[in-house]
Amino acid sequence: MTAADTAQEAQWKRWRAVADLYHAYFTGLILTVVTRRGTADAAEFVFRVFRRQQQERFLPGLRKLGIDHLPPAVAAAQYHYLSNWIGGVHVEYMYESDTKAWIRYPPPRWIWKGPAICGVPGEVSRAMLRGWHANNGVVLGDLRLGFVCTKQSVDGQDGLEGHYHQYDHPLEPDQRLVYARHLEAPLFDAKAAPALPVASWPKPRLEKAYRNYAMEYVRTAAPVMVQLFGPEDAGYLLHITGKLIGMQFFDEIAEPLAMRSGGASEFASFLGALFAAQDDAAETTQSEGTFEIRQQSWKLMDDVADYHGACTKLLEGMFEGLAAGCGRHIDVHLRPTTGRRAPLAWTVG
Repeated sequence: MTAADTAQEAQWKRWRAVADLYHAYFTGLILTVVTRRGTADAAEFVFRVFRRQQQERFLPGLRKLGIDHLPPAVAAAQYHYLSNWIGGVHVEYMYESDTKAWIRYPPPRWIWKGPAICGVPGEVSRAMLRGWHANNGVVLGDLRLGFVCTKQSVDGQDGLEGHYHQYDHPLEPDQRLVYARHLEAPLFDAKAAPALPVASWPKPRLEKAYRNYAMEYVRTAAPVMVQLFGPEDAGYLLHITGKLIGMQFFDEIAEPLAMRSGGASEFASFLGALFAAQDDAAETTQSEGTFEIRQQSWKLMDDVADYHGACTKLLEGMFEGLAAGCGRHIDVHLRPTTGRRAPLAWTVG
């Protein structure tokens, strides 16, 4: 392996560390709403996150994947198979006909990683289907397309599965998601499943897309939370989730970022490496044991039309938690900025 190959592998590990951190944050955010606001609010939150993601990503994603010419049921199912595969989510696809195509999310579920699945009410998982899967026909302009859910892993079944079905008549809103627990998906045949064209999806692009997949959920979730719960309550939820996840995950992501536990100096270096792995520019200066980090960009929120300053609470909480994981008595603060948009100024001491 050449030096260039080694450097590239190290870059990919840093990207995956960022993906793991944001993946955990998104899962944690849902659990925070479940435990602190209740199942109904958590379901509404998840519904809005996935509906917003669908409205922003579904049609452009179909074109990007080269499957926008397929019949609606097949296109919808292949989209979920391919786009989730890019993000490292285990999904299966089974074609039955041009009007019926299956998808299955086998265990372990990506979104409810590890023991988190034990804290997810069925209503919250169903909200994901209502937000995205049940609305694909509407977005495609074919009101005959619905989703039939046959299993839910949070209900103790062996995965989340169902099929897109194109009926012979338009569906009313309450008919676009139905349940048929007596049915079961056919077995998955990897050889018959669609594949990404290697030429347009080389390894470096896939690695960056893997990172971006997890980050996109947080990009969507933060402004949704502010709009749904208001800046004060949302800021608290974003902050406490970030702090808990940061404390839990510092050790896991420090090694890929070539960092170690220590004091303020080590943590300032860690933040610099984290910003770089997120493609954010940052400059660090030191003065009498205090480090100032000027975060020049926050690309995650750059083009969010309804961005609110309360969204920075996710970074404040996350950095506080990561600092606690790095070492005791490390203080990290965000200095007030106009509109709470980048550039953001952090002090570490």
